[in-house]
Amino acid sequence: MTLNEEDKLTIRKYALQNAVKYSQPPKTGAVMGKVMSESPHLRQMAKEVKPLVEDVLNEVSEGTPDVWKEELNKIAPELLQELYTKKEPTKGLKPLDVEEGEEVVMRFAPNPNGPPTLGSTRGIVVNSEYVKKYNGTFIIRFDDTDPQTKRPMMEAYDWYIEDCKWLGAEPDKVVYASDRIPVYYEYAEKLIEMGNAYVCFCKGDEFKKYKDNKKACPHRNQSPEDNLYYWNNMLNGEYGEKEAVLRIKTDIQHKDPALRDFGAFRIIKTSHPRPEVDGKYVVWPLLDFEGAIEDLECEVNHIIRGKDLRDSERRQRYIYEYFGWKYPKTTHWGRVKIHEFGKFSTSSIAKSIENGEYLGWDDPALPTIRALRRRGIQPEAIRKFMIDMGVGETDISISLESLYAENRKLVDSNANRYFFVWNPVELEITGVEPRNVKLSLHPKEKRGYRELEIGSKLYVCQEDIDSINVGDKLRLKDLYNIEVTSLNPLKARYLDDSVERIKKANLPIIHWIPVNGVSVKVIAPDGQYEGFGEHGIADEVDSVVQFERFGFCRIDSVDDKIIAFFAHK
Repeated sequence: MTLNEEDKLTIRKYALQNAVKYSQPPKTGAVMGKVMSESPHLRQMAKEVKPLVEDVLNEVSEGTPDVWKEELNKIAPELLQELYTKKEPTKGLKPLDVEEGEEVVMRFAPNPNGPPTLGSTRGIVVNSEYVKKYNGTFIIRFDDTDPQTKRPMMEAYDWYIEDCKWLGAEPDKVVYASDRIPVYYEYAEKLIEMGNAYVCFCKGDEFKKYKDNKKACPHRNQSPEDNLYYWNNMLNGEYGEKEAVLRIKTDIQHKDPALRDFGAFRIIKTSHPRPEVDGKYVVWPLLDFEGAIEDLECEVNHIIRGKDLRDSERRQRYIYEYFGWKYPKTTHWGRVKIHEFGKFSTSSIAKSIENGEYLGWDDPALPTIRALRRRGIQPEAIRKFMIDMGVGETDISISLESLYAENRKLVDSNANRYFFVWNPVELEITGVEPRNVKLSLHPKEKRGYRELEIGSKLYVCQEDIDSINVGDKLRLKDLYNIEVTSLNPLKARYLDDSVERIKKANLPIIHWIPVNGVSVKVIAPDGQYEGFGEHGIADEVDSVVQFERFGFCRIDSVDDKIIAFFAHK
């Protein structure tokens, strides 16, 4: 294959930048990454492009740092300047480019095929935060015009609004794209009349061959009158699915195949779950067309989108240019990878729920806001977690431990402490009288006490006794010291109440529950834990408590047994 001059220049400038940055010959991997990011049309030919890139790198490698710097300053001075400009911190939100007197209008546009996840929450929080900062308008737009591939879920519409409100991101306006189909038809007809759109009858693989070879398909030069006739036939349901597509004319010779005559409307005869629109339409807009029109109609002037959606923006700009509109100011950000979840999609989660792999959309193992909310993660912690990521093009890899750390700050002072013994084993203690024990509800806050009545039998955790032997001495937390006298059955004798013994003998400390404790089940991301807890836990429904030596949990219900959802350590 051969590269055009623009592609060669792209390779050379990034090769020079890499060489200047490290004062050594450029590295293939780093340069390839930069080139593919700027020239996405080369991605599908990466194997063929790589040796050509290496040829340029070998040529550049023959120079010296001074030569590299001089040439880079000539062909791409902005890349040289980038190396010597101190980058602003990515943490937090950088200012928007707002003109004086401009009202900031931003939107978040989910496909409601499931509830918000941590991935979509970044868009909700950041857009709403910017709008608050500039006293603007925040719009939630449901992109629900694909009833087939990404079929909307009726419950998800309400879930999105509920979760937005809970996150402190209540929208000023809610738009349902499926309600606006006639509006999209009007703009489509205008483009047809202008000669900028045509009805294509090519099969998918057939059109791809034309596109890949930079050739117009046989239908591209149909007259506007013919296209309007075919368009009306589409609307009247006279064609089958995939039989006809309305395409936007672009540059059929464009270097990026993704921008060559893209599809704007296709025929889908699958029912739509919303009764308001079900059965009304068989021609549905594709996302790039619908989004372009809605951003104009809703007067959106600032967009934050993933850097992987640059091609969508470039396609939409054709529509804006044809109508003479000004495109919104756009900021791109990189992908976010959360260690604990890896790759996930709403559709794959839905299938797993159907297969019984999860309890539902609020299963603690899932990355949904409904799950985090049920676990006791606070909205303020999620907002800060998202805002601290900032808005930059660098891909981010982050752990939920950062979110948990923020949440811990919020719940720690309010969370009452209780004992919970999971995988319990009965322990019988000799030489001790029954007693009432007063334990503090919080180690630092003056909030009162809980009282426990104990006798000669207690429950302790199996894992606490797995490594002990007869004769070992232990401390029962906030109670007294014992010496193990038997392992099967588990027995011990009372020693004393001395706290000094703990310090001198460095005794292991374990927690416990009276045998009259209440049944407790904790549902956590890694499984379920069953055992016994204190009676006072039953008064904490919907509150976050700390089970000592176990973690923070939100008490979900107290019917037959106490059900708690694990938040974090």
